[in-house]
Amino acid sequence: MRTGAPASAGTTTPAGRMAALARAELTLLSRTKATLFAALFVPLVLPFTLRSAVDEMDLDGTGLSVGSVLLPSAIGFSLLFAVYSSLVTVYAARREELVLKRLRTGELRDSEILAGAALPSVAIGLVQCVVLSAACAALLDLGVPQAPHLALVGLLLGLVMWPALAAVVSSFSRSVEGAQVAAMPLLLISMLASGTLVPLEILPDRLASLCELLPLTPVVTLIRGGWTGDLSAYDALGAVATAVAWIVLAVFAVRRWFRWEPRR
Repeated sequence: MRTGAPASAGTTTPAGRMAALARAELTLLSRTKATLFAALFVPLVLPFTLRSAVDEMDLDGTGLSVGSVLLPSAIGFSLLFAVYSSLVTVYAARREELVLKRLRTGELRDSEILAGAALPSVAIGLVQCVVLSAACAALLDLGVPQAPHLALVGLLLGLVMWPALAAVVSSFSRSVEGAQVAAMPLLLISMLASGTLVPLEILPDRLASLCELLPLTPVVTLIRGGWTGDLSAYDALGAVATAVAWIVLAVFAVRRWFRWEPRR
C-alpha cells in the first residue's frame, strides 16, 4: 500500500482530511437509498421481530434472559448491516467510480482514505448501538450493565473490526452488485452462528467452540458479559484475543489485497 505524501506536502492534518472525506461520503451515502435504508432501519427493526422466537427458547440453566439475548443480538445486527454490509458496497462503489484512485493522488494516505470513507457508517452504527442499548434496557427490564467496561471494549472492537473486514471483502468483487453478493456469506454465517440468533450457551459444546472463533462472536460475548456480569476474566481475555486476531488479519489482508482501481 502507498504510504502517502510527506507531511511537508500540505498544511492540513490527518483528522481534518478524514473529516472532509467523511462529510463528502455522508452526502454520497444519503443519495444511495437502498444502502441507507438497510443501514438505518434493518438493524433497528430486526431484533424486535425475534422477540417471539427468543421467548420460546429454553434458557433455563444458561443464566440468560430474553433481554440479555436480544440486546447483544441487536448490537450485532447493527454492526453487520449498518457498518459491514453498507461499507462493502461503499468501498466497491467508490473503487468502480475511480474515486479511490483520484483520492490517492492527493495528500490523503491510504489509511486515511479507508477510515474517512468508513466514518459515516461507523457513526451510524455507534448511534444505533446506543439507541438499541437504551431501548432494550428499558423495554426488557435489563437495567444497567454490571461490567460496562466489557461492553464498551466489545463495541469498540466491533467498530474497528467490521470496517476492516468490509474492505477485505469488497476487494474480491468486480462490481457494486457483486460486492453485495460477496458480503452475504460472512453476514449470514455471523447471524446464524455468532450467538445473535441462537445463544452459544444452548448449542452443543463442540459446535459452540467452533462458533467462538467467528469474528462477531467475541463482540457479542463481551457485550452480553458486560450486561450480565457473568463473564470470567479468562473468557473475557479469550474474547478480546479473538477479536484482536481478526483485526490484525483483516488489516494485513487489506494491505495485501485491497484493490484501489476497478477490476477488469
